[in-house]
Amino acid sequence: MKRILLPASGAILATGLLAAGLAGTAQAQADNTVASDPLAKTAAQAAETLDFWTKSNNAALKGAVAFTPDALEVSKISSKGGYTNDTKPGSTAPIGEEKKTTVKVQNVNLPKTIGKVFFEGRDGKLYWCSGTSIQSQYRNLVATAGHCVYDLAANDEVVSRWVFVPGYYQGKAPWGVYVGKQAFTHYDFDVYEDLDRDYAFVTVYDGIGGTLNKPKLVDWNAYKAYQGEKFVKDVTVTEEEYKKGKLDPKTTDYYDVDPGKADEASGPDYPGAVVDRFEVSKAVYDAAKVGQGQGYKFGEPIVENVTYQEAWKYFQAKKNNPGKYPADVKLDEKGNSTLTHYYVQRWYKQGSVARYVRLEPYIVVHEVKSVGRLGDNVGGQGFAWNQPRGKYVRTFGYPQGAHPDGNKPFTGVTPKWCYGKTATNYVVVPKYKVEEQVGLKCTVTGGYDGGPWLYKYSNAKRLGYVNGVTSLIADTDGNNRYDTITSPYFDGETNVVYKAAAASWSGKLIP
Repeated sequence: MKRILLPASGAILATGLLAAGLAGTAQAQADNTVASDPLAKTAAQAAETLDFWTKSNNAALKGAVAFTPDALEVSKISSKGGYTNDTKPGSTAPIGEEKKTTVKVQNVNLPKTIGKVFFEGRDGKLYWCSGTSIQSQYRNLVATAGHCVYDLAANDEVVSRWVFVPGYYQGKAPWGVYVGKQAFTHYDFDVYEDLDRDYAFVTVYDGIGGTLNKPKLVDWNAYKAYQGEKFVKDVTVTEEEYKKGKLDPKTTDYYDVDPGKADEASGPDYPGAVVDRFEVSKAVYDAAKVGQGQGYKFGEPIVENVTYQEAWKYFQAKKNNPGKYPADVKLDEKGNSTLTHYYVQRWYKQGSVARYVRLEPYIVVHEVKSVGRLGDNVGGQGFAWNQPRGKYVRTFGYPQGAHPDGNKPFTGVTPKWCYGKTATNYVVVPKYKVEEQVGLKCTVTGGYDGGPWLYKYSNAKRLGYVNGVTSLIADTDGNNRYDTITSPYFDGETNVVYKAAAASWSGKLIP
C-alpha cells in the first residue's frame, strides 16, 4: 500500500496511543501499521456516553441521522489492475453459529451481528453509520468504516460518544447498547487520511440493557428522603376533587391551584397574539388610524335598526354612562330609529383559566443491567484477508441518504443488502487519492457506509467472513443515482490491525 512521507522535521509519530497504564491497550506495531485511540477509556466516560444516548427514552438515538458526508460520495471513479498480495490469504472463523434451517434462495436472512454505529461529530450533530460484530478473543469487537470513528474534517480526531446498537429498530436496542472503548485503524488512515485504509475495529464494553433516567412515582416520605434527582408533576383535577382533597384530613395527597392569568394587551407582531373588536365613541373612532395595530379602526361603522323604545332606552342610559354606551343614537318616531356602533382593534395575549392540580412526587432511577458480551449475544462474523477479487459477497447496511437527484428511496429504519461479484480491478478515485479500493454494484445511499462485506456468507447460519466495509458511494454513469459502493482491500496489514484489536480486552460497566 502507498505510504506518504513527511519531511524529517515534521516526522512525529502520531499513533494516538493511550497513556501508560491503561489496561488492555495494544501498542502500535514497530512497522507503523496499527494506530489506536481511546473513545471512552474510563467507566465514568462510558457511563456519560450511555446516559447521553439513552436518557428520555433513547431520544438521542431516535434523533440521529445517517452520516452522509459529501466528501465520501463521488461521481467519477476508474479502475486499474493488479495488486500483489502482501501475504498469503487467510481467515478467522466466525462465532455464534446458528442452527441450520431450510432457506429459500430468494429470501435473505439478515445477520444478528449488524447494527448501527452512533456518534457525535465534531460539528456537534448526531449521526449513525452501519457496522457489525466481528469475532475476537474477548467477543467485544465491532468492524466499521474508519470515517465512522475518525472525523476526517477535524484532523482525524476520534468522534465523541461512540456506541454500537446491534439490531437497532426505531429507538429499540434488543441486545443492549455497547459503548466504544478503543479504536484501532491503520496508521496511514489515522495520520495521512489514506482512504485506501478506511476501516476501523472498535472494542466495546459489555452491553447495557434496561432504562436510564426512569421516572418512578413514589409516596411523599420516599420523595423527601431520596437524595438523587427528583421532581413533582402537576396533574389536573376537577374543582370538586380539589376541594374534597383539601378538606379530607386522611388524604396523603397534596393539592394546589393555578389561579390562571388574565388577558394581556400586546401588539399584532407578538407571537400568538389575537385580535378582537372593542366599541368606542365616534370621536375616538374618527381619530383612530387605518391599518393593523392596537387601537386602529376595526372595519366600517355598523348601523343597527332598532325600535323607538329601544333607542330611547339606550339614549337615557348613555346620558348616565356614556363610556358603557358609546353608540350614536338616532330617535325617529316613524320607525327609523338606529344605533351606530364604532369599533377599534384590541390585540392581546390570551390568558388562562384557573386550574386545580394534584401534586405527584417522582424520583429518577436507573433500572439497568449488564447484558453481557457482544459476541455472546449476537455472535461475531469471521474475518478474511488477501482473498481473490471477483468473488461473490453479500453486503449489509442501513441506507437513508438521498441520491444526487434528491430522490430518497430508503428510510434507514431497516437494513438492506446487496449481492454480487466484486470488481476484478481496483477502484481509483484521484480526487481523494484512492488507488486500491474494491468496487461492487449496489444502489444504496448514505448510512450504508461502515456496513460489512461478507465473503462466503451462509444464509442458513447468517454468518460469513468480513472481507471489507463500505467506504465510498459513487454515481459512475452520471445519471444522478448512486450505483456503486467501494471498500478498502483487506490485506495482510489489515489483518495486523484486526489482530491487535481482537486481542484487546475492554471489560464491564456494571460488575
